[in-house]
Amino acid sequence: METYELIRSGRKTLALEITRDCRVVVRAPRRLSQARIDDFVASHAGWIARHLEQQRRRAALAPSAPTQAEIGALKEKARQVLPPKIAYYSEKMGLFPTGVRITSARTRYGSCSGKNSLCFSCFLMNCPDAAMDLVVVHELCHIQVKNHGPDFYALLEQVLPDWRERKKLLR
Repeated sequence: METYELIRSGRKTLALEITRDCRVVVRAPRRLSQARIDDFVASHAGWIARHLEQQRRRAALAPSAPTQAEIGALKEKARQVLPPKIAYYSEKMGLFPTGVRITSARTRYGSCSGKNSLCFSCFLMNCPDAAMDLVVVHELCHIQVKNHGPDFYALLEQVLPDWRERKKLLR
């Protein structure tokens, strides 16, 4: 059986997680017996093995972490590239952000706050131009529609009819 890290809490169910650094984490209710937890892990041995292998492959293919200088260069490029795109699409859509920030977020390319301030990751600069446009328009759409419902996608489609093709460029 795979070794695992056990985290007990006030939860009611058991859960398995494979972390980015390839650790197996089991989350369990405080009072659940160790035998039940071990049985649960054993019964999911196949799932654990598959997902550990996937995570190891991802880790092997992942590029090394960028240096502070590289992040600084990406942020500077973002400060040059994004404002004209935001201005163009804002004018076209009639939706204007209250502010724009460039961050070094790694898990998402953009976000829109409840106060309509947009935030973009400098790592968006590693994407093709068409993908950058998609992220800008996507976040501008959130100024009008705060969720990913049908109205949101109707607005996105109105501005970028080929958004699905552009989205593939982000992967």
